[in-house]
Amino acid sequence: MKNFLLLAAFCGLTVLGYAQSQVAFDEELQISNFAPQEFVLPPSPLTTQVIFVGGYDIVQTTPTYGNPAGRAIAKEWHDFIGFTPDSSGSSLGWVTVNHEMIYQDDRIGDGGGMTAFRIEKDANGEIVVMDQTLEDGRQGQFFNIDFVNTVGETGMNCAGISAPNGRIWTAEEWFRSSTGSINNGSFSGVGGGNLPSNPSPERAFQGVRDTSMFTINAPEFPLVDGKTIPKYQNFNYMVEVDPKQAVAIRKQYNWGRAGWEGGAITPDGKYAYLGIDGVPAPWVRVTATTPWDFTDVTVEVYKHDNPQGQRWIAIDMNEDNMLGGLTNAAWAAGATMYMRNEWVAIDPATGIVYWTETGRDSGSSGPGIVFPAVAAASNAVIAPHHTALAQERGFADATDPNYQDYYGRVLYYDPATEEVGVAIDGGPYFENGSSEIDEANYPDKHLSNPDGLNILTIGGKSFLMIQEDLNGSSFGRMPNGISNRLCELYLLAADNAKDASVDDLVRITAIPAGAEITGAIQIDDNTILVNSQHPNANNPFPYNHSVTMAIHGFASANVTTDLIEAPEAAKSLTVYPNPTTREVFLSETTDFALYNVNGQRLKVYRNANHADLGNFAAGTYYIITAKKESYKIIVQ
Repeated sequence: MKNFLLLAAFCGLTVLGYAQSQVAFDEELQISNFAPQEFVLPPSPLTTQVIFVGGYDIVQTTPTYGNPAGRAIAKEWHDFIGFTPDSSGSSLGWVTVNHEMIYQDDRIGDGGGMTAFRIEKDANGEIVVMDQTLEDGRQGQFFNIDFVNTVGETGMNCAGISAPNGRIWTAEEWFRSSTGSINNGSFSGVGGGNLPSNPSPERAFQGVRDTSMFTINAPEFPLVDGKTIPKYQNFNYMVEVDPKQAVAIRKQYNWGRAGWEGGAITPDGKYAYLGIDGVPAPWVRVTATTPWDFTDVTVEVYKHDNPQGQRWIAIDMNEDNMLGGLTNAAWAAGATMYMRNEWVAIDPATGIVYWTETGRDSGSSGPGIVFPAVAAASNAVIAPHHTALAQERGFADATDPNYQDYYGRVLYYDPATEEVGVAIDGGPYFENGSSEIDEANYPDKHLSNPDGLNILTIGGKSFLMIQEDLNGSSFGRMPNGISNRLCELYLLAADNAKDASVDDLVRITAIPAGAEITGAIQIDDNTILVNSQHPNANNPFPYNHSVTMAIHGFASANVTTDLIEAPEAAKSLTVYPNPTTREVFLSETTDFALYNVNGQRLKVYRNANHADLGNFAAGTYYIITAKKESYKIIVQ
């Protein structure tokens, strides 16, 4: 049996159906000539709304690089979304959106970036971006967060932390190892939603132009305050920002320098759990001496083979470990190695911490992942689930250079027992690659390279929102012959998030062609926000740009009635609609065509077993199969 939830359909999506079968379908039908079986699809309670378009919307800027305050086109590659509730009740709150794209900009600032805006809801429950006047005099709706004049610019802004009390940190990923690496030449991805159309020459370059030595101004961190360092060492930190005034507050030098990705803070403000997107990477915890005061902390790394009560090992946060790199200090301490730790989420109902281990086809130094090299040069140990997976695939252990982690997984950490385990593995895994997995035999649900992660609460029940970022399409991550990556967002019930299977996943949506789905965050009981990052350039506007969207309707999504079971496929061809997802399923894979009430052919599906009608207007439609069987679909 298959579980489905309400599908919120995005523009530019199609079902998988690319095989080259050439069954002919009439351009038009005489509808009165047959009496098809009838099915009804009620309206889905979920709706979508675009609220912020990168490369199109205008942000208000501060005086930067000698230029006066003004306006600029927002950056793209939207990744993390932070949300700061408005405690005054005069609005919903403030949204912050990271820009993973890096390029030079005289008004926004070089490197990465971040945009902040304030939102409320109108009488229809739609999000409205509010006009604001900030303390620095900027007026408008969207505001560039000032990193240049506050903390000395920012790097590639990937994920971050949206704390329970509304504090926001952005993560500077892509670890930099030299001054040359922060100003690294021309940006080859002009167009395709990567840069504004027809960028001026200076905007077609990525990186940071100012590579002079940098003097740290951080009196809260006396060990490094006033120290002059190479410019590249001022990148790769968690950076706290003020979303209300659109300025950076501080770089967390005391947490160490690393390829930071995601993080989450416990409701009591005592612990921050952090992911490093590294090959391999440690699992990190920051403990505040005083709750919510993260200027005075202990930095620890997890070591699974230590006795309970001793699995968190404190790192001496001396100057070298602050500015030189935390990961090497973790290996010297014997930390457990994981493969690309990315987003982190904490279930408020149980305190269980979840994070995505995204996996990777290969390591940075050869055909296999780099566990053996790191282990040989340090005290680091390999996470036991990697050893088990390697042995399952016929290797002696995960030190074999041919072992690769194609799919990734979601892991959990139980603070009460200090246990780390697998919540759900990606898959199903195809040993022989995608060459033997055509679309007709492809599984209905498939999880690859989970990246974004957050918690959604519906009716008091917690769900993990798992978001894909496919590393590639090989090894069955997409069907044979389909190179376009389709990233999806799934729900997994938190009370079933230990050794769960892909069958336990509930699909919410996929996003426009070529894009990564990321940033999902719940802002009230009815709405989540989510990003579509770096889509294909030929998608229709605005889906040819990175966009931040709202999905409304979760308050009416009853977890007992909307998590439904679709019928098992019958031996003979049948059609069954899923009323909440607005999808029509066929019990076998075949060629079929969709027609409107006037008999005009709208679309042909090849070697497919379902059609997503989420984007179709209410009305009557007809399905005609290759065997000339007919079905009438009424979309309400």
